[in-house]
Amino acid sequence: MVQADIGIIGGSGLYKMDALTDVEEMTIDTPFGDPSDAFIYGKLDGTPVVFLARHGRGHRLMPTELPFRANIYAMKSLGVKYLVSASAVGSLKEEVKPVDMVIPDQFIDRTKNRAATFFGDGIVAHIAFGDPVCKNLATILGDAVESLDLTGVTLHRGGTYVCMEGPAFSTKAESNLYRSWGATVIGMTNLTEAKLAREAEIAYATLAMATDYDCWHPDHDNVTVEMVIGNLQKNAVNAQLVIRDVVRRLTENPPASEAHAALKYAVITPLDMAPATTKDKLKLLLEKYLPTD
Repeated sequence: MVQADIGIIGGSGLYKMDALTDVEEMTIDTPFGDPSDAFIYGKLDGTPVVFLARHGRGHRLMPTELPFRANIYAMKSLGVKYLVSASAVGSLKEEVKPVDMVIPDQFIDRTKNRAATFFGDGIVAHIAFGDPVCKNLATILGDAVESLDLTGVTLHRGGTYVCMEGPAFSTKAESNLYRSWGATVIGMTNLTEAKLAREAEIAYATLAMATDYDCWHPDHDNVTVEMVIGNLQKNAVNAQLVIRDVVRRLTENPPASEAHAALKYAVITPLDMAPATTKDKLKLLLEKYLPTD
């Protein structure tokens, strides 16, 4: 199986770049079921990269239906050490206008119906998640955006991403509640990915692209699918430019990340006492911590 240090999760259009060569499609099996879609492997300016369409090609999967564990496990099996998420979000702040880019450094979890851990079934782990985003990867992502000087796009480094369950958008009461908390953007996917990436010891950061003002803004229409898609299309080329520059920077100077040792002190259960079936299921995540015979 091919290997790549860098993974990208986003829309299916992200990997349609002229600079991507040696492209192949791969179907990955995991102990947590099938990922959202086949993975696209290629070399971007010579660097191996794997891409995954988060909602499947054709946007077939609702946020609640996403196989988050399978997606992240498959990334780990492909050797991914750095994972960049490109996502549409609603803005909760006046200064974050549609088509702006935000690199959140915090999350608030408002999800309800998701498996957000690989652990259980006899193995307990509690990861540190106070800083849910890899700071070094987020810095590289921000530097890439700034260096491109994208027309009409303002970069906002840092901020809080509220992750809601969906698929419906917020009520005005909810939107104003999140604003009162000081949150910056709202979306439906990235918090769950960030938790699982941390458990998989993968550095994770989000490129959040504002498409609307949710429903709180008195001078803007309530968010609609048409509005989201229209602004996403405006940002599609920009997102490709950012990803290409991030890959270049990661290739030239791959950063250290605390995420790469996230399980070192997180697993509470003595692994020599854990069920063999669970250890086998999680071997990919735990192999460097498993006792040697």
